[in-house]
Amino acid sequence: MISERKKFLLFTVIKEYLKTAQAVSSGVLVNKYKLNISPATVRNEMMELENAGYIYQPHTSSGRIPTELAYELFLLDIRNNHQKTELKDSELKTLDKFFKHEETAYKQIAKIIAKFSSATVFWAFHKNNLFYTGLANLFAQPEFKRVNTVCNVSEVIDRLEEIIDDVFEKLPNGQQVLIGSQNPFGNFLSTVLLKYKNNKQSAILGILGPMRMDYRHNLALLTFIEKKFKQ
Repeated sequence: MISERKKFLLFTVIKEYLKTAQAVSSGVLVNKYKLNISPATVRNEMMELENAGYIYQPHTSSGRIPTELAYELFLLDIRNNHQKTELKDSELKTLDKFFKHEETAYKQIAKIIAKFSSATVFWAFHKNNLFYTGLANLFAQPEFKRVNTVCNVSEVIDRLEEIIDDVFEKLPNGQQVLIGSQNPFGNFLSTVLLKYKNNKQSAILGILGPMRMDYRHNLALLTFIEKKFKQ
C-alpha cells in the first residue's frame, strides 16, 4: 500500500509518460501540473516510489518512467473505481458503420481498432485461424526503435500464431489485461484482449502494444465489440 499522495504522483507520472514517452522529472510534475506540493517534497516522494519499485531512472540525470508494478496498480485503480473511458462519437460512428457479424467485416474492424489504439490488433477464430494488422504501429513506438528491441518485437510477430495456439484454450472468457511478465507475447509488451463466444465458437480479439498504452481507451474499444456480440 502507498499513500494517496504517492499514488497521485505515480498516476500523474503514468499519464504524462503515456502522452510523451519521455521520462518524467519532478520539475515537469511541479511546473506542468501546478502541484500544490514543494519541489523538494515531490523529489522525496519520487525517490520513495523508486525504492518501492514503481518507477525507475533509465539514464543518469533523467526523469523516471513507470514499471510493470506501476501499471498494475494503475489498472487495479481503474477497475476498483469502475473508471470507464467513453469512446469519441466519431469512433463509435466509424465502428458502428463497419461492424457486421461476418468474418470479412472483422478485418476492417481490426484495422479501425489498430488505428484508434495505435497498436497491433490480432483476431483469432477457433484455433489456427488468425489475422493481424497494425504492425507499423508497434514498430513506430518510441520504445521499440532501438535495434535490439526491434528484433524482439519481430520475433514476437513471427511467433504470434504459435503463442495464440498455445494460450487459446487456457484463457478464460471475458476481458483481460496481460502486462509485462504476465504477457505471453513478451515481457516488454502488454495485451488487452477479449475472449468471447460467437455461434458457440470461441474467438480472441487482442490489442498488443508496449506497456505504455492507454488501457482505459483500449478496454473501451473491446467493450464495444463485446456488446456487439451480445446483441
